[in-house]
Amino acid sequence: MSRDQPSHRAAPGGLAVAAAWVLAAALSAAGIGRYLNEVFTGIAPSERHVGLALVAAAALVASLALTVAWARRRPMPEASGRRRFLTGLGAALGGLATGGLAAFAPARGWMGTTAPALLPETPRTDPSPRSEWAGARIRSYRRLGRTGFEVSDISLGSAHIRGAAGERIAREAIERGVNYFDTAPDYADAGSEQALGRAMKGRRERMFVATKFCRPDGHLQAGADVRQYVEVVEASLRRLQTEYVDLVHVHACDTVERLLDPNLHEAFERLKEQGKARFLGFSSHTPNLETVANAAIDDGRFDVMMLAYHHGAWPHLGEIIARAHRRDVGVVAMKTLKGAKHEGLLERRPDGDSYAQAAFKWVLGNPDVSCLVISFFEPQHLDEYLYASGKRPSPGDLALLECYDQRIAQLYCRPHCGECLDSCPAGVPIADVLRHRMYLEDYGSPDVARRGYARLGEAAASCASCSGPCTSACPFGLPVRERMVGAHALLARS
Repeated sequence: MSRDQPSHRAAPGGLAVAAAWVLAAALSAAGIGRYLNEVFTGIAPSERHVGLALVAAAALVASLALTVAWARRRPMPEASGRRRFLTGLGAALGGLATGGLAAFAPARGWMGTTAPALLPETPRTDPSPRSEWAGARIRSYRRLGRTGFEVSDISLGSAHIRGAAGERIAREAIERGVNYFDTAPDYADAGSEQALGRAMKGRRERMFVATKFCRPDGHLQAGADVRQYVEVVEASLRRLQTEYVDLVHVHACDTVERLLDPNLHEAFERLKEQGKARFLGFSSHTPNLETVANAAIDDGRFDVMMLAYHHGAWPHLGEIIARAHRRDVGVVAMKTLKGAKHEGLLERRPDGDSYAQAAFKWVLGNPDVSCLVISFFEPQHLDEYLYASGKRPSPGDLALLECYDQRIAQLYCRPHCGECLDSCPAGVPIADVLRHRMYLEDYGSPDVARRGYARLGEAAASCASCSGPCTSACPFGLPVRERMVGAHALLARS
């Protein structure tokens, strides 16, 4: 045998190489895909499944090595070195592409929240507050399902409350009749719970307090130990300086698996028996909101559900809310401002209420909604937001909302749409990226925005060199690629 002829004695067969890539793709979907989905959905780093992802990565490397060996030693008497190289390169790239697609497949449906991308000019409060808003108070209370508690129809969401300023806003809200607080350990790096705990001192018996099963760095995974579920709630109690919480939510729940985790339900029963938690709920603003909500209603163990709900909400949500009401499940609405894209739209009519007030009145026009939660993070919010309490939308309000929808037609990424996802060759979680852009531009939370984006691995970095098939795939004409490139420029750390 010539020295120029490769030996074929140890060469892997083509079928063996193909089988290796099939196995690697399957492991990529089960391991890397699951891990990526956990990153996108906010699972705490310590709760993510790393082991199988590492096995999948090793399988991809091994398949690549087998492919190189097969190409080098494949019996091709007439083949040149260039032909062998191209054969091996094509097989390797094909295998890696298959593995990559398999890895991103489990996470491709993730659409994030209902409020993705906002413009920097968007004001956070009405620029011309009316004098009659001053000192506004809660005017209406509604029964929160089978909890029996009468909650303020407009309630305090505390994602951006922290420190002494947040404490003052929360205390003033209580004095004006707000009696439902929604918080979580991962709001403001646990600063939300701490500020609310201080604000409630001497007022706890007047309050209905909801927190979440999670840690400051993210949610618990389905299958977490019962002890972990109990410990995160006990940590919340210490931060809130209270002996019990009224409600514990499964946080940002996107799967029935997390919703019905037997360990979670065992932990809740223990907490309930010990007097540390009274009622169980879940929150969802995720791709599978409708599936999760229906499963919770059918299950019968959930007392409250908190859902993204706003004017023009997706088709079947009204029916789900009505069904929950018939089962005596309390319904809390969130994401009620539909992205709060006020840029280019007058904040209020000369003789009418602000956009925020119109949006709140639309939500509260549904009698099956127990209350809505909205982030109070500036003192003026107390006047502007509470002024809508106890009111129903007028024809003028509805006209303002219609005008809003027309203005945002090419800015708003519709929740649960997902039409662009299959067109993305890199499997980028488009709406999740745009959600973090919102945190920077509208909520004024650059640290939260950049940390969240970093957890995605700077997912939109590939958008700059992409032709943007996502844009042509959007049925609403949203300039997806343009928004994504801008998001990366704003959020990527230097």
